[in-house]
Amino acid sequence: MSVKSSFLDRTLKQFRRAWRFTAAASDGELKSQVDAELRDEDLPLVRQHIDACLAGRGGEVSARARAARLGELYLNLSDTGRGRFLGVLAEDYGVPGERVEELVEAWRDAVSDTERTQIQHRLHAVLEAPRRTLLRQFNDLDQGVKFLVDLRADLRRMADENKALSALDHDLRELLTSWFDVGFLDLRRITWETPAALLEKLIAYEAVHAIKSWDDLKNRLAEDRRCYAFFHPSMPDEPLIFVQVALVKGMSGDVSALLDETAPLEDPLHADAAIFYSISNCQSGLAGVSFGNFLIKRVASALARELPNLKTFATLSPIPGFSRWLRGRLTDDPDAFDAGPLPPVITEHSDAQTWAQALQNMLEDQTWAEQVDLQAALKPVLLRACADYLLHAMRGSRAMDPVAHFHLSNGARVERLNWLGDRSTEGMRRSAGLMVNYLYDLGQVDQNHEAYRGEGQIVAAADVTRLLKT
Repeated sequence: MSVKSSFLDRTLKQFRRAWRFTAAASDGELKSQVDAELRDEDLPLVRQHIDACLAGRGGEVSARARAARLGELYLNLSDTGRGRFLGVLAEDYGVPGERVEELVEAWRDAVSDTERTQIQHRLHAVLEAPRRTLLRQFNDLDQGVKFLVDLRADLRRMADENKALSALDHDLRELLTSWFDVGFLDLRRITWETPAALLEKLIAYEAVHAIKSWDDLKNRLAEDRRCYAFFHPSMPDEPLIFVQVALVKGMSGDVSALLDETAPLEDPLHADAAIFYSISNCQSGLAGVSFGNFLIKRVASALARELPNLKTFATLSPIPGFSRWLRGRLTDDPDAFDAGPLPPVITEHSDAQTWAQALQNMLEDQTWAEQVDLQAALKPVLLRACADYLLHAMRGSRAMDPVAHFHLSNGARVERLNWLGDRSTEGMRRSAGLMVNYLYDLGQVDQNHEAYRGEGQIVAAADVTRLLKT
């Protein structure tokens, strides 16, 4: 069993253990009366229980017990059953359109300001979808917030096949956004002394550079490294997002050097640069709830206080969309990156007759990176193409590359492209081995943020813009 599946199983058990006695306070065993697939004949019972939760009869203990029973039912459903359950919430417990129309018409016909005010209050109450009231009831349960985060992860996974779920997803996202306001979050440093259960989650959630072993993790938590994570008071054992930082001299351009377990330990007091080399969101159910920008700024401030010798705060980031974009660009415009006659070294190693063919071949066969002469021939053309991608490839007013959009939104600037900075299989596949440094100049981040978010302007260092002219 993988580390990830192991701790997911434990999470499920924690839900059931936390709710067992709460649910016992309510009459009956709802979960034992419905099939895991949630068949048609089971739906009336589920709706009946949802209606009871919304009616709010009895005291607080009864309300919590009903919500716990409904939550336990959901946990015991199959994937198909969960989809049907979410469909019931989305389709049967939204805003009642007919009632809204009645109240709007009544407001138009009202003959006094007092009457209009009364109708407005009723309209405000009706515009609150009943399912939002139900979702808030889980917030009061032990592990209830985590349950809702995971429920939204299910929602997002199923939404492509069932468009009716989008309104429910919108409601839940709004609730989570209010509950996960950055003011509520706790920033913690993760060290080798952190409990093993939490370290396991770091291994499972790492989304940029896979953690291959406990020794690998220990290296990333050494004295010349830092790892910080945001936590929520209702999920104290679940990281929301975490960042890994290397304390080095100068701006790093090769991720393998940062991840090298055999590299000598450096004195962080002698470092002049903090390199953010991995940022991983841990909860897919919180997609669209943004707090990554606050994490970087909080960590940079904390490091600046701890280590005043630090002068540079920058990332060493992947460029995940570059290869895919380049393939499409070469298909649509074969002459886009023509650099004149092909060097003999390229024609000797392939049947390419044009630069477009040579670059397409390069994307399909990554062995070119092992040959110094081919590297030298391809380097200026690839760097120019990548600079074009990062500075000009847009989706509306935002950068097409998701990592670029994240850092540019936070006020960073495109500082430097790094040739073969990531030679891993994944790095070669997604970006031909290229990586990029985004610089966080703490005195310029607000100005850069406004330029990007307000005007779609991408701020870049001169060394990057010059690549467009090569």
